[in-house]
Formats: sequence, structure tokens, C-alpha cells
Amino acid sequence: QVQLVESGGGLVQAGGSLRLSCAASGRFFNISAMGWYRQAPGNQRELVATITSGGVTNYPDSVKGRFSISRDNAKNTVYLQMNSLKPEDSAVYFCNQRVQVTAYNSINYWGQGTQVTVSS
Repeated sequence: QVQLVESGGGLVQAGGSLRLSCAASGRFFNISAMGWYRQAPGNQRELVATITSGGVTNYPDSVKGRFSISRDNAKNTVYLQMNSLKPEDSAVYFCNQRVQVTAYNSINYWGQGTQVTVSS
């Protein structure tokens, strides 16, 4: 059984910063891609950032230059540093990790979600 536990959300004023963390625990071989998504009320879940096992990152234009994703493979943890936050960044943020659970099978796991609220 693999679990992802997120932390770091909260309330911040516009222009402020937050850092999210997501740690995987359980039995598995390794973790390939990691990412962060967000979902605001009434909206679909959208991509925020991804990082490959080799460290290649990807961001949509809406967060490029403000958000930074990183990973610590020794700790099975992915981070999201969010700077210059805007009210429109308010949402529940979910981490996603693609976990190799057997020699031939990988599964996408999701964290429980953490609320980020940016006040104007």
C-alpha cells in the first residue's frame, strides 16, 4: 500500500509565498514522474507542475516564473515552491506520483489535497 501525505498549505496574502511537500510511503520499487495539480471550486483539476525522474520540469504559463517544483528522491518527496501568489492561485492542491509497485506495473497515486488560499 502506497500513501502520499501532503503538507504546507494555508492562508497567505497576495504576493506571499508557500511551500508544499508531498511524501510517499509504503512498499515500492521507485517513483518516476511527480507532479502537482490544483482544483478550484467549480473548475476542473488542472496541471500546475511536473518533474521527471531526470529532473526535467514543466509548467503552464499561468505559473511559469512564479512556481518551482523539485524532488528529493532519497525522501520520496516532491516540493512545490510558490512565490508571488495571486488570489487566482487559490485552490486545493493535489500531488501525484507515478509509483512502480512491481517489476512491471506502475500506478498513479494522489495525495489527499491541501488548501491554498490567497487573500487580496
